[in-house]
Amino acid sequence: MGNFDINIFLSFIDNVVWGAPLILLIIIGGLLLTIRLGFLQIRRLPLALKWMVQNEEDGEGEVTSFGALCTALSATIGTGNIVGVATAITAGGPGALFWMEVAALLGMATKYAEGLLAIKFRNVDKDGHSLGGPFYYIEKGMGAKWKWLAKLFAIFGIGAGLLGIGTFTQVNGISSSVKTIFDPNNSHTVSLGFLGEYSIAIIISSLILSILVAMVLIGGIKRITRVSEIVVPFMAIAYIVVTLTLIICNIKEIPDAIVVIIKSAFNPKAITGGAVGSIFIAMQKGVARGIFSNEAGLGSAPIAAAAAKTKEPVRQGLVSMTGTFIDTIVLCTMTGLSIVLSGAWKVTGLEGVDVTIYAFQHGLPFSEGLSAFILMTCLIFFAFTTILGWNYYSERCLEYLIGNQKKKILIFRWLYIIAVFIGPYMTVKAVWTIADIFNGLMAIPNMIALFALSGVIAAETKGYFERHKKS
Repeated sequence: MGNFDINIFLSFIDNVVWGAPLILLIIIGGLLLTIRLGFLQIRRLPLALKWMVQNEEDGEGEVTSFGALCTALSATIGTGNIVGVATAITAGGPGALFWMEVAALLGMATKYAEGLLAIKFRNVDKDGHSLGGPFYYIEKGMGAKWKWLAKLFAIFGIGAGLLGIGTFTQVNGISSSVKTIFDPNNSHTVSLGFLGEYSIAIIISSLILSILVAMVLIGGIKRITRVSEIVVPFMAIAYIVVTLTLIICNIKEIPDAIVVIIKSAFNPKAITGGAVGSIFIAMQKGVARGIFSNEAGLGSAPIAAAAAKTKEPVRQGLVSMTGTFIDTIVLCTMTGLSIVLSGAWKVTGLEGVDVTIYAFQHGLPFSEGLSAFILMTCLIFFAFTTILGWNYYSERCLEYLIGNQKKKILIFRWLYIIAVFIGPYMTVKAVWTIADIFNGLMAIPNMIALFALSGVIAAETKGYFERHKKS
């Protein structure tokens, strides 16, 4: 009963944070930047994709532009792409995918602006150590009188990493999928006292994951970047190949699926038979889960962008923008199509990762066991790198608040590893609700800054392309 009450309380807070004002703030912010930048996210996408893999040679910073992008992608490509899309579609109907795409298209302009401001207002020490992100572009761009807002963002960023998107949701998704494969009937359980009984598969997976996370995190940003540069491209390509196989195997169903998605975006009840409420719910779930996945507007990615070896804010802005394109326009779309094509969203009783597992099992031309194993492998890699990326984000937020106090930051790192270990023992609903709340709280100060500095962003962009007309 107590757990039920906690879920009701968290849902109330979540609905307040992710109400119409915040959704409108993010959508209008993306629309404003899109108009002020002349639809840059469409016009300059080919250039952005080219620069994504073409590093600058003489820029100052800690890691390459591609390395900074991979660190950002390691945080964004996670359970949001697999579990978050499923959660959005089951709660808001297939139309949630449409609103996710709309938010992502506008979010590309937002992500561009964040990357630009991250470089323009970052701090680089004599030893090359870089620190930047919303806290610095709020403090330096908006002025010292807004430092309280910068600190507020940093506090929310620490909470998001330690208690939300960085730990609990990721390991919860991993352990749930491992249990579905190795112990679907809960046959092998151990009592953990007041926590209740848990499958041995969950306990072992969380322990192994915690050890692996600790091994990487102790090495700091450069080790996180090295791991991300190898794992992120590999896992993204592997997932695209698998979901593309599913889509091709069900290619005759695609026109009907697209009709269902678009109709459901504007009239959910007509498609779901009244099971899903209103356009606003479809929009809310699509936007919220889309932002959870690509993080455009949250202000997290510019923390990684600030470490890039670059001299040009506009260039890094374009590279940052490709993260939202890859994460949502490509990966989330493919997951969403898989769920709609297979009819997984209509199966009652499924939630979270089980929806996507069902889609893979019924959409791929393999055995159910192999299909579920493939998805579990993708999810483990996705979630593992997200844990690493968000540790980096939350540590940098902490560093902004307390300075470069290495002992305190190391203590925080171990607290983070402990949070990874305890993640599986929280309910799925509570975990995602907590993550949603912190995401929303981070977005508020960041979006205020983007509105306030939109003139700076437009002027910087115009100046750069006038200087480089051959680009």
